[in-house]
Amino acid sequence: MPDSSIPKFFEKNRKERLDIVKKFAGLSDDEIKVLENSDGGITFGQADKMVENAIGTFSLPLGIATNFTINNKDYLVPMVIEEPSVIAAASKAAKIARVHGGFKADVDESINIGQIQVVDVNVKYAILAVEKSKKEIIDLANSKSKTLSHIDKGAKNVTCREIKTDAGTMLIVELLIDVGDAMGANITNTMCEAVAPLIEKITKGRVILRILSNYSTKRMAKASAVFDKDEVGGQNIVDDIILAYQFAANDEYRAVTHNKGIMNGIIAVANATGQDNRAIEAAANAYATRSGKYSSLTEWQKDKNGNLVGKIELPLSVGIVGGIINVHPLAKACTKILGVESARDLACVMVSVGLAQNFSALRALVSEGIQNGHMKLHARKLNQL
Repeated sequence: MPDSSIPKFFEKNRKERLDIVKKFAGLSDDEIKVLENSDGGITFGQADKMVENAIGTFSLPLGIATNFTINNKDYLVPMVIEEPSVIAAASKAAKIARVHGGFKADVDESINIGQIQVVDVNVKYAILAVEKSKKEIIDLANSKSKTLSHIDKGAKNVTCREIKTDAGTMLIVELLIDVGDAMGANITNTMCEAVAPLIEKITKGRVILRILSNYSTKRMAKASAVFDKDEVGGQNIVDDIILAYQFAANDEYRAVTHNKGIMNGIIAVANATGQDNRAIEAAANAYATRSGKYSSLTEWQKDKNGNLVGKIELPLSVGIVGGIINVHPLAKACTKILGVESARDLACVMVSVGLAQNFSALRALVSEGIQNGHMKLHARKLNQL
């Protein structure tokens, strides 16, 4: 098994780093050339096909976080981010977590939620009618996918919810779709649009919206890790980290910055692997308010030996097929570096990086302060530009 614990990786030159990554991930010479390309991995011609009115490309730094062990497998983690200290902090946290076996992560099946909004309807009658027609709705939805039904994926269930608004009562019909290794927005929207006329006929109502919900609570990702008290800096540091967490758990102003640090890690990996970072951010922030008050996405406590135990949970909708991954050479190369075999594997990596990033931020805040290491790297960046 390849080892992600690479001493003094940051001291090596670019060629040495690329050689290590090439050997670790089994990259080809062509894939190394993509990583060496200074234009962000795509030509203007490719950019022009991706978005409207293109005038150029915009590059951000791509780095590698080392030391990660997740579910007993080692990873080199590509991260795209402009902020100094993030990649170093993630690597340091992962090194400390290795002492007790690294990160343990678990992710739900890739179930997307598609929503069909029905108005001008007798909700009680309509719910009964939808229940009776579930199979017909599911069969119609699955007829719109050439691949999902052949791999035992696709639309699996239909549920209904009544919501009351200032504009009147509405029925929300929700299509639950197993999208496999895709993020699945396009097929979810396609299926919702396909069944909308049938929903109108069944409910005798009028459909307005038919679209994916990015609040992907059927795709929950969880991770945990034990950080050895001596490696953390002693029992006082452990205790202070828990107090700092309690601040974030009980004060929205602190929680926003606390969670931003978590997303530094998650979104950096999302950027590298071609994910929809806006959807990820929106879902995470919605989940942070699930108690009725905005709070921390992580939890921190001590075990019986005084070691620090961190846990994280959030909805995380990602994919390794479809979307930009199919067309962006750099996203393809980064996904290969990770060596993930499924969307669930990718989510396990991302949620673990988020926990690592939160640990490092809290540790810095309660000890030397966030600016010490951060500003040293920031100054180095400015001096070298």
